[in-house]
Amino acid sequence: MSFSDIISLLRISLHAMVPLALTAVGEIVGETAGLFNIGLEGILLICAFAGALGAEAGGPYVGLLVGMGVGGVIALLFAVINTYWRGTQMVTGIGINLFAMGFVAFGLIKLGAPGFHMVPANVMVDGAEKAVQLAKLRTPWGMYSPIILVALILPFIVHWFLKRTRAGLMLKAAGEMPEAADVAGININRIRILAAIFGGVLAGLAGAYMSVAWLGLVTKGLSAGRGFIALACVVFSGLNPLLALLAAFIFGFFQALAEWVKTLPSKPIPGEFVSMLPYIVTLLVVSGAIGRVRFPKFLGVPYKRE
Repeated sequence: MSFSDIISLLRISLHAMVPLALTAVGEIVGETAGLFNIGLEGILLICAFAGALGAEAGGPYVGLLVGMGVGGVIALLFAVINTYWRGTQMVTGIGINLFAMGFVAFGLIKLGAPGFHMVPANVMVDGAEKAVQLAKLRTPWGMYSPIILVALILPFIVHWFLKRTRAGLMLKAAGEMPEAADVAGININRIRILAAIFGGVLAGLAGAYMSVAWLGLVTKGLSAGRGFIALACVVFSGLNPLLALLAAFIFGFFQALAEWVKTLPSKPIPGEFVSMLPYIVTLLVVSGAIGRVRFPKFLGVPYKRE
């Protein structure tokens, strides 16, 4: 492996890390407050599609904002169902995933591209060329999306917020001791809804990033299990955003390694097995972490004021 191969592998790893890190950090905030959203896979997929449409209509930043907005709205709906209506969080999340599969497949058909839609780099508006995909930063080591910086910095901010601020402690109380927090005057449902919206916005940014700032396409299988891998990052981290960032990079590295091995002229390992690597690592991490990680006592339990 040459030095250029190593740089290329690290660059792909960082790009693959971004959706996992953003989604995992958002989910950590939600789970800290007591909401478990297994519908991240669906949010990623819907927001990738919505972000692409927004970018083609108004530019890359509009696309990212549309993705974030759609993610926030879906998370708001999820939170309302599972707080005020006391729904089952697991069932609601599965419903989001199933809806996303059908919605995006139908949307691609309506675009005239069943199963696959390429996001153009530029479109013509009033005779002028307008960028659609988010421009990458040029460095001596290659081109990088600026969203990478967000994914690297945000876990540190969220870690500080959860550990050092009163609002962070209120968030923890909502998931760990909701009755005591309620007595202290904290609105548990409002806290949980705000936490869910934050997580949805980050998952929406992650989805829009994939279509607008990284891959430049939308398919009905674009999320490719990344929502579930993000959940594995959360389990691995024990609700620590910094460890979630590390886990996201590790998973991103294995995804990059799988893509790199496929480009070798003589493949020492079958390509199908290499493609399985990220998911095998996910299974190993989750099976090793479950039982050792302590989650909030009222995670997944709707709060009912007595």
